[in-house]
Amino acid sequence: MGNDAGNTTGNDTGNDTGNDTLMRDLVEFVAKALVDDVEKIEISVIVGRETNMIELKVAKEDIGKVIGRGGRTAEAMRTLLNCAAAKTNKRYTLHILDE
Repeated sequence: MGNDAGNTTGNDTGNDTGNDTLMRDLVEFVAKALVDDVEKIEISVIVGRETNMIELKVAKEDIGKVIGRGGRTAEAMRTLLNCAAAKTNKRYTLHILDE
């Protein structure tokens, strides 16, 4: 879960907070399955008008596991996120950061 549990920031009216939480939980679930140090996972949601950005921060030692060979794992996570977000009429982008 990390230190930023439920950290949703931005200038949206708050109508999509349920969807934002679902998307955040999806990214968190996948990230926890991939990394060794789950305590260092931090996820923040930055809300925009049409596109929301999810920032995933993991330990430096785990960044390769989240990105994967040739970026395949990261691309798969983005695909899952976009499929789940299709019902919300919002776009979500996933940014992966290391500490």
